[in-house]
Amino acid sequence: MINLRPATSNDLTLLRHWDEQPHVIASDPNDDWGWSVELQRTPEWREQLIAEIDDRPIGFVQIIDPAFEDSNYWGNVSANLRAIDIWIGEETDLGKGYGTIMMQLALTRCFADPLVTAVLVDPLASNTRVHRFYERLGFQFVEQRIFGKDECFVYQLNRADWHHKR
Repeated sequence: MINLRPATSNDLTLLRHWDEQPHVIASDPNDDWGWSVELQRTPEWREQLIAEIDDRPIGFVQIIDPAFEDSNYWGNVSANLRAIDIWIGEETDLGKGYGTIMMQLALTRCFADPLVTAVLVDPLASNTRVHRFYERLGFQFVEQRIFGKDECFVYQLNRADWHHKR
């Protein structure tokens, strides 16, 4: 069974290790997560979570409120949205369905707030495998957009579509 727990400073070494994995770099090549600082912060607009199977860490999930996120990464967005970042830490854990379960758990957390109307994700435009992953979950393509140095596709999952897919 997969569960999500808050990431803590005890996860610093693990998260840095995962950040060095080729498949993680390929999906997020230009971000510096600043783990040593960010794991100390707990702003109201963000959850940083470790996915575990029987106490074995397998991945990371970040859920933010993009309207309040302090770097203004998403720019001017409407209220009542959430945005998710997700990855599997070790390549040996890819392709086992863990990402789907992690995403379902994250979406359940997002839509537990009755005010949340939709969830955003922003995979690299070149990552067609993850596009199919999000589309299977019910996400719809919104636009192609540049975030920093990365060309990304923005996808959105509306509450009604999430309920329909469940």
